[in-house]
This record gives sequence, structure tokens and C-alpha cells, in this order.
Amino acid sequence: MSFPTPKPLLIIMNPVTQADRDQIARHFEVVFAPTPARYAQAVAEHAPRVEVVMTIGAIGLTAGQIDALPNLKLIYSMGAGYEKIDLDHARRRGVKVANGAGTNDSCVADHAMGLMIAVIRGIPRLDQLTRQGVWRTQLPLPPNVSGKKLGLIGLGGIGEKVALRAQAFEMQIGYHNRRPRPESPHRYFPSVSELAGWSDVLLVAIPGGDSTHHLIDGAILDQLGPNGYLINIARGSVVDTVALERALRQQTIAGAALDVYEGEPELPAALADLTNLVLTPHIAGWSPEAMQLMVDKFLENTRRLYAGEPLLTPL
Repeated sequence: MSFPTPKPLLIIMNPVTQADRDQIARHFEVVFAPTPARYAQAVAEHAPRVEVVMTIGAIGLTAGQIDALPNLKLIYSMGAGYEKIDLDHARRRGVKVANGAGTNDSCVADHAMGLMIAVIRGIPRLDQLTRQGVWRTQLPLPPNVSGKKLGLIGLGGIGEKVALRAQAFEMQIGYHNRRPRPESPHRYFPSVSELAGWSDVLLVAIPGGDSTHHLIDGAILDQLGPNGYLINIARGSVVDTVALERALRQQTIAGAALDVYEGEPELPAALADLTNLVLTPHIAGWSPEAMQLMVDKFLENTRRLYAGEPLLTPL
């Protein structure tokens, strides 16, 4: 890889391991600033020299932050999301934007299937009860995962990989996108409501942002029904927490599994005691393999930036 000499300055705003930072530091002068205070200090000390900012969709980069960096060339979102990056302002400033699309799709899809199995079969609760000496004859029978109807809200890269895995469980696959995908063998539903009414399992795999805020509300959960399960590996903002808590507590849906939730990292207090809810800490896309792919894609995008070549994953 060919990068300028001296090394261009990069600010990293999101959590990245020391090992990954060491790889990146072979080509960049790295300033690691994963908190607002450290980022403000980094800008105060280095603003004129900053050429690249690495962030993630949930952190983003605002118009004001872009304007504070007069020589910014690239904003890079480490994952697929970019909902809090001001794309329009970046374009007006002539700043390129790219992301890590595809780098963690397999990891997220693996995790999604794990969440699905865990909540439908009740594995976390069964683990706790078994440790307490409860035997199977004292428990209701958990349902199969295989054969259920899986509704995917979003048939992008992650949705496709979830569908591939779900087919091995002999699940029927339906999906809702803004428009149908003619090449897809799966059944298209023109609305989320219709998809929810058909589904046994409704899995959210769409971007966050204003256009999808609380897309999954009480009415959609009612359509999913008392035997239905909700899985969210997208963004917490897509699901109305109050409506979900009510549906789980009143058992108007059977269960839910969330890798993301509103207000994260702090868990909404209303969800903490629910036994028909499985939770993980926004880790679906994190694995050593996925992180290495993210670093590799970042370095290839930035190599292209400095070589004057088209970016690999421009936004």
C-alpha cells in the first residue's frame, strides 16, 4: 500500500482495539479520541492537520464538526451505518464519505440466528432454571425454530445472509423493502404491517435515522401477535421501547431479542426484568474476523483516496 509521507493525521472517534490501531498506525498518525472530551481536545490540538476521521453511524460527524476541520478529505464509517454523518454537508464541503459495508454482515447474521434460537427455545432462561435444579418435566415445551415464517424488514447484505442461514432451518422467508427485489426468490410484502401479520419471527435489519424511527410500534407488534417474536439487530431507534415493553409484559407477543435498544449503552429500566426478552450489548457485528475485515476495508479505501482512485465503498 502506498500512503503519503509524512503520515496523514487520522482521528478515530469509535472504539477500536489497540491491535487494530497499531495496524492503522503503519500508514497514519493516529489520534484515538473515543469520547466527546477527547475528540474536542484532539480537534483543538490538531484541526489543521486532520485529513481523515473514522467514526460509526451511531456517533456520526455533524456539519459543525466537519467545518472545524479545514483540510478534511474523508469521513469513514467503520461499519455499515452512517445515520449521524451529515452527508449533504460533507458533499458541499467536498469531503468524501465511505463506509465498511459488508465487512460484518456474516457476523451479524450469525448473531441474529443465535438470538432467534435463544429467544424461541428460551435458552437463557433454561440455563438459569437448570442451575437452580429445575428439570424439563416441570417446564412448558419450547417451540421449534425450524419451519417458522421469518419476516425480514430489510433485505440488504445482512438480510440476505440471515435468509441464507434461515433456509437451513427450513424457514419460509418474506421481506419488506422500499421496493421489491426482482431477483430475490423470497416473498415480497408491500408494507411492514402485512409482513408482521404473516410472520412468526420479525427481524429488523434496516438503517436507523428519522425515516425509520419507531417503525416497529404497538400496531406492528399487534400484527405480529401472541405467538410472534421480534429480533432487532439494526438500530434501537427503529423499535418503540414503550410499546415493546407493554407487548412483552402483556404477552401480546411471545418474545423478543435485542442486540440494540434505545438509549444504549444504558438499558431501559422497563426491560430489565422481562424473562421473555434476550439481550446482548450491540455486539452482533463484532468479532476478530469482522474487525480485521473492517480495518482492511478502511485501509483500501484510504489507499484509493491518496492514489486518486475511486473509493471502494463510497456513500
